[in-house]
Amino acid sequence: MPEIGQLRRDIQAGRIKVIGEVGAQYLGLKPNDKVLQPYYDLAEEFDLPVGIHTGIAEPGAPYQCCPKFRIAFGRPALLEELLVKRPKLRVYLQHAGHPFLEQTVAIMSVYPQVYADISVINWFLPEAEFYAYLQALVRAGLGKRVMFGSDQMIWPEAIGLAVERIRRAPFLKDEQKADIFYNNAARFLRLSPEEIASDYRR
Repeated sequence: MPEIGQLRRDIQAGRIKVIGEVGAQYLGLKPNDKVLQPYYDLAEEFDLPVGIHTGIAEPGAPYQCCPKFRIAFGRPALLEELLVKRPKLRVYLQHAGHPFLEQTVAIMSVYPQVYADISVINWFLPEAEFYAYLQALVRAGLGKRVMFGSDQMIWPEAIGLAVERIRRAPFLKDEQKADIFYNNAARFLRLSPEEIASDYRR
């Protein structure tokens, strides 16, 4: 994990705007582990969004990359005490907490500063499963806090698959698709009108 002093300097220099992906689960840590608290302190102090890995991982993760990985440490409900102690901390649940739908809905319903991204699940899951999960979040009234993501650094072709799945979602209106693709993230990241205008000119 990055050294706190250097991280602070990078934030102050404007080189870091977001803290994430916090992959504590891969290290065998719960997302509220005490070793992570200094990073959350920095995020709250500088009003930086924090992206936290939630849910599951690729098949065989404990046998291959990450022997300390545990499914139980990806439950969104584990974030509750962190959110209670830090009401100003902006958090987004990466991978939308899948498959812990009930916990994802519960956390997002009670804590309005929590958003979710649908990275990976929007191209990796079977389409029917992804649609059912996304539709459940929208049906729960959380459509204004779901953000697009791809989590792609290795297979860029997956970005197109993820985009198409949103475009083709039969239960989403055009306005809801626009929210997922851009508007929700613009609000969560607190983009200025000038930044938004610049994005739309590209």
